[in-house]
Amino acid sequence: MTTEPTTGDAPGTERLPPGAPLIISLLVGSAFVMILNETIMSVALPALIADLRVSAATVQWLTSGFLLTMAVVIPITGYLLQRFRPRSVYLASMSLFSAGTLLSALAPAFPVLLAGRVVQACGTAVMVPLLMTTILRLVPASRRGQTMGTISIVIAVAPAVGPTLSGVILSALGWRWMFWLVLPIALLALAAGAVWLKVTAETSKAPLDVLSVLISAVAFSGIVYGLSAIGESAAAGGRGGVPPWVPLVIGAVALAVFVHRQLRLQRTGAPLLDLRPFAIRRYTLALVLVATGFMSLFGAIILLPLYIQDVLGDSAFVAGLVVLPGGLVMGLMGPVVGRAYDRLGVRPLVIPGALLLAVVMWGFTALGATSPIWLVAVLHVGLSAALALMFTPLMTDALGALPGDLYSHGSAILTTLQQVAGAAGTALFITVMTLFSARAGVDEAGVHAAFLVAAVVSLVVVAVAFLTGGRKDAAEPAERTHV
Repeated sequence: MTTEPTTGDAPGTERLPPGAPLIISLLVGSAFVMILNETIMSVALPALIADLRVSAATVQWLTSGFLLTMAVVIPITGYLLQRFRPRSVYLASMSLFSAGTLLSALAPAFPVLLAGRVVQACGTAVMVPLLMTTILRLVPASRRGQTMGTISIVIAVAPAVGPTLSGVILSALGWRWMFWLVLPIALLALAAGAVWLKVTAETSKAPLDVLSVLISAVAFSGIVYGLSAIGESAAAGGRGGVPPWVPLVIGAVALAVFVHRQLRLQRTGAPLLDLRPFAIRRYTLALVLVATGFMSLFGAIILLPLYIQDVLGDSAFVAGLVVLPGGLVMGLMGPVVGRAYDRLGVRPLVIPGALLLAVVMWGFTALGATSPIWLVAVLHVGLSAALALMFTPLMTDALGALPGDLYSHGSAILTTLQQVAGAAGTALFITVMTLFSARAGVDEAGVHAAFLVAAVVSLVVVAVAFLTGGRKDAAEPAERTHV
């Protein structure tokens, strides 16, 4: 992008370019509404089963299909952000999301509703990489932490708030209102982007490698579907359907072929997804910690409602209220942690965050059938605070370590890995819970075993956190290491 931060100010006080705050606010708000849709359907599934006359196994594709589409489309965003101007990408993204929302609201049957969700996901997949890339282009390095803190609201809080919001809408209105209420907001954002989003950018005319697109679709959809199917297979006792290892193996082989092809295409300067960010140690290290953090986040999103409803015997509404404070805490902490990162760097924030994560995860292992509900809420708030201390510094440090020409590819890799890590965390914890439950369904022993595995994973997070760099590293320019 040709728009550059204003220079000439003292370090740490650089001003944003004219219009940048409005552009960033528009992108953050749009991304929040779009990512909210990842989990907003979870509470509505029973109502959809009755209204559309489909089975539970069928209706869950409204969430799985959304995530699968995200996993397929996101790797292409690196190319899209280099090939087209930000305004064009934004308008295409919001148009797809708005069209998918309208289609879902009007859906007369399940196949049309699923198609609407897929169209929504195509628009959503592009938005987060666009947001990250725009912030890296417009915001000076000394203020990136504070600005990237707002992204944590989008990436972490929106999925956590989704089930609570959908529960409120369903208690007063029908499931279609989850789309009717979002549609005018999406159309307003689309109109605002058409008027205000006038950021110039340098574009390249590298050709699109269609074969890489097809291979990446097989790779990431196979991996995400296989990981998601593990938990479903365990819950069904291993009966029915294609064994989860089949799509996993196909996905893994396709991923290896995809990586090999991208390394070859990098020599000609036209890869679909540039893998050079992996050669930068700061980026790769932060990527590992973000992935394990998302495993914990999605594991908690899945496990806690099951524990509250099936072990403690409380309602779905109570389960939604219990996780709401944690989501709000994470959102409120994002900008604060971002400002602290600008002053302190990554290490002084990530290490305390990792230690708090371990303490909370081991605290979850002490929960039982008679534990008070307030203790569950307190532990979830602690988990949210720990992840808030980690996500903003790590994402800022990872992307800030890259040279400008790799911003779009680095953000696409980061967003893709978040989807895969979320699916992996869900699969791991659901499988462990199912295997260790003494009876069909969910019980105290199964939940305890799943939390115990999560606690062990948290110890790995602590160990890796001590490898992160300090403020001096964060201030150094990115090294250009080629694969």
